[in-house]
Amino acid sequence: MKRVVVLDYGSGNLRSAQRAFERVGAEVSVTSDAHAAVEADGLVVPGVGAFAACMTGLAAIDGAAIVAQRLAALRPLLGICVGMQVLFGEGVEHGVETDGLSVLPGRVEALRAPIRPHMGWNTVQMCAGSKLFAGMAADTRFYFVHSYAVHHTSGLVSTTVHGEPFVSAVEDGLVSATQFHPEKSGDAGATLLENWLGAL
Repeated sequence: MKRVVVLDYGSGNLRSAQRAFERVGAEVSVTSDAHAAVEADGLVVPGVGAFAACMTGLAAIDGAAIVAQRLAALRPLLGICVGMQVLFGEGVEHGVETDGLSVLPGRVEALRAPIRPHMGWNTVQMCAGSKLFAGMAADTRFYFVHSYAVHHTSGLVSTTVHGEPFVSAVEDGLVSATQFHPEKSGDAGATLLENWLGAL
């Protein structure tokens, strides 16, 4: 059984993420303990709300060091929603720029769309070679809630359109991330989490 830590830094749907991973057969703990977070088979970085607030929460538990140590030890991580966004270089909200973890290249900016937040079910243009979306139909829908997004980055990039195309998932070496919430995406989300677990 794969051991997964959902990183507790005061943000994110911690219990729903825990339940979602338990549903697909992982042994899950929700903790801010650095040793547990670094040593687990998989680390999940959740996040909801504001980019700056999430970075403040991460700073309080030395989250940057936890992520850096995991990657140095060649151990994978998964960012979800704002937990994905904080992996990038910076986020801009209401004209205020906040440094991110700079694990991935890119900038989080307001989604240019007539209706924000982008909330509800939407499809993903799945990139060729994706492990996260392996075995899924092209019309599979996932649940989104966000007003900010990344438009360009490295790695295997899957996209979604809401007003404009944006990065809805990225797979870059040890780092995987989704702008949508797999833990709120029913069977489709469960399949994605199973795929990520299977690659650990």
